[in-house]
Amino acid sequence: MSAFNFRPRALARCVAITWPCVCTIVAGCQQKLPPDEVSARIAAATGIDNAIQLDTVGGDIDVRADESASVLTLDAALHAALTNDPAIQAALARVRVALADAKQARLLPNPVLSVILRFPEGGGKTQVEAGLSADLLTLLQAPRRVDAADKRLRVASAEVLTAAIDLVASVQERYATAQSADAELLVLRERQRLTAKLLELAKSRFAVGESSRLDVITLDAERVSLDVEIAQAISQRRQERLALARLMGEPSANAEWQLSPWLPVDLAVANEVDWVRAALQHRPEIQAQRWELAALGDDVQLASAFDGAEVGVEAERDDKWAVGPSVSTPLPLFDWGQQRRAKAEAQRIEARHRLTQTQRQIVEDVRRAVESLGSAQSALRQVQGQLIPLSDQRVQQAEAAYTNGSADVTSFLLAQQDAQAARSKQIELQQKVSTELFRLQRAVGGPGVVTNVTSHAEKP
Repeated sequence: MSAFNFRPRALARCVAITWPCVCTIVAGCQQKLPPDEVSARIAAATGIDNAIQLDTVGGDIDVRADESASVLTLDAALHAALTNDPAIQAALARVRVALADAKQARLLPNPVLSVILRFPEGGGKTQVEAGLSADLLTLLQAPRRVDAADKRLRVASAEVLTAAIDLVASVQERYATAQSADAELLVLRERQRLTAKLLELAKSRFAVGESSRLDVITLDAERVSLDVEIAQAISQRRQERLALARLMGEPSANAEWQLSPWLPVDLAVANEVDWVRAALQHRPEIQAQRWELAALGDDVQLASAFDGAEVGVEAERDDKWAVGPSVSTPLPLFDWGQQRRAKAEAQRIEARHRLTQTQRQIVEDVRRAVESLGSAQSALRQVQGQLIPLSDQRVQQAEAAYTNGSADVTSFLLAQQDAQAARSKQIELQQKVSTELFRLQRAVGGPGVVTNVTSHAEKP
């Protein structure tokens, strides 16, 4: 048996000719990565800059809060929530996954080297076969695979924006609810103060025989009832603040912040059509589904019966080297890719209908938010301008009548209860106005979109 002497010069020449040509063709089809616009888009949609950075370690259960500020503003709560939210961090990690897929799609497949040695029986020269091959279909489909990966990268980016504006809406509504709980507690405490004042007056008048014991018992029962209501209001206030603390990344915080007072909503009226148009243009859910639909179109084109086809060069040495190109491909006798294409096409059909469903839901959400906001603003103006002034006058007159002895305590209690109901209605409507504004912001794609639409509506 002769010694093995591998001299693949002819093989090397063939590889030197064919492989760079393939590389050049594929490299020319590659595209640049889509720009990283996640942070800029979140800032534009939420109106909050530099709030989100990917945390590669994982956050603590409780994030150290800035305790220097005496008042927790809504902007501060939103910034803390966006910075510390694990759902957004998970969505950012999925962007990295999609980015890795996009970069992987741009890489050429590694060539496969095969070497076969055959030792003749009875001695003689060793027979050598060598080959170098690559996945032909991957090479040919590289541009479309890159395009599909880029589209799914944009889908992942849109999902980060969806998570961000979902969180903003949740924090806004929770902050408004906490504000309302504070205001409701103040109303109850004021009513408690007034009831205690009249109870002392009733006791004094009963002591000198100017009033019956029934007035004392009635006012004392009202005091106990108010104590129960205040205890329940304190518990509700605490629960709302704990929920807000969790959204901010501080679930173990004492949550006894001072919140900003409720501010009237001054929203320029825009045409309903403008709101719907803005939502259909800016909602990230629509953008994500459109990109996914486009990527599924690429998947249809990528479905092929020739998966596993290879191209390369083969060399064989018996007495001399023989080198030449080689192609191996499946024969599409039974499976010519029809079911893979049918599956991809069915997924694309599903995506089309899901996009239509999402668009219809968004149109409804916007129209409902616009209607609810206008209705709540109108009702709030009536309560503030008419109901509360009338209720206050009634309480003052009933209190004066009871103090002077010209009326019993029942008329005062009824007037007081109606006045509290009016102020509770005001608080409820203030919360509803804020909530509907936040829902409109979410429906059109974020506070930044609302600001843009209203600024155009204010222009002559």
